[in-house]
Amino acid sequence: MSIPLVSVICLCHNHSQFVSVAIQSVFDQTHPSVELILVDDGSTDGSKNQIEKKITDKEIYFINIKNPLGNCKAFNLGLKKSSGSYIIDLAADDVLLPKRIEEGLKTFHAKKISIEFCNVLNIDDEGHELGRHFSKESYIPEGDVYVDLIKKYLISPPGMMIKREVLEYLNGYDEKLSYEDFDFWIRSSRQYHYGYTTKTLVKKRNIPGSLSKKQFSLLTKHQKSTLRVCQKIKALNRSKKENIALRNRCLYEIKQCLKQGNLNLIPEFLKLSF
Repeated sequence: MSIPLVSVICLCHNHSQFVSVAIQSVFDQTHPSVELILVDDGSTDGSKNQIEKKITDKEIYFINIKNPLGNCKAFNLGLKKSSGSYIIDLAADDVLLPKRIEEGLKTFHAKKISIEFCNVLNIDDEGHELGRHFSKESYIPEGDVYVDLIKKYLISPPGMMIKREVLEYLNGYDEKLSYEDFDFWIRSSRQYHYGYTTKTLVKKRNIPGSLSKKQFSLLTKHQKSTLRVCQKIKALNRSKKENIALRNRCLYEIKQCLKQGNLNLIPEFLKLSF
C-alpha cells in the first residue's frame, strides 16, 4: 500500500508569537509523507520574518500575500498549490500533536469516511490547558451528520482532516464569506460522511482577537455570512426534519443578532424560520 501524501495548509495573519511552534508541529509529525504549504495573509507584525527563519534550507512552498485577502481566499490559494490526498487547514496559532496525521489516517481507513475530526485541547496564549472540546459525556455523531451540523456548532475546526476530493467537489471555501467552517460543514455533510477519532490530537489556542472570538463581537460581519449559509441550507434541505433544524438554527441566530446589534439581519432569518 502506498503512503498517502498529506498537505497541511498553514494560514498566518499576525501570528508572529505562535507561527514557529505551528510550523514545528508539522515537522514533528510521525507520518512520513507530509507537505507544508505556508500562506501569510498580509501580516504586519513580523510573522513573515519568523516564517522565513523557520523554513530556511527546507523545501516549503511559501505564499506571501501583501494585502490581506481573508481566510477563505488565502486558504484556496494554498489549496491550489497543494498535492496531498488529504488536507489539514492549520491556523498559525494552533498546534498539531505528533501523531495527529497518523491517527487520523487510521480513522479514515477504518470507517470509510471523507472527513475526519478529532478531539481538541483548548489552550491560552501561553499554552496553559483550558479543557477539551469534547467531554466524556459529549454526544458525538458520525456518518451522516448534516442535521446535527445545522443544529449546533459541533466540531472544533482545527480538529478536521479532509479528503482532497471533498474540497475539489466544493471548489474550496466560499470566498464570498468572512469565515469558512459553518459553510464547509453544511455543504460537505450533505454529500459526504464524517468520522470521529477519540484521541486528542490538536491544540487550539483561544486568544483575544482571533477569528472565532470575532464571531461573537458587537456588529460582527460574520452574521451576514451565517445568514448566507442558512439560505444555502434552505436550498439543500430535503425533509421536514431538516427544515425544523433550520428553523431552530435561525431562531438561535436571531438571538445572536440581538446580542451583537445586527438587527437588520433579523427579518431575513425570520423569513427562513417561517
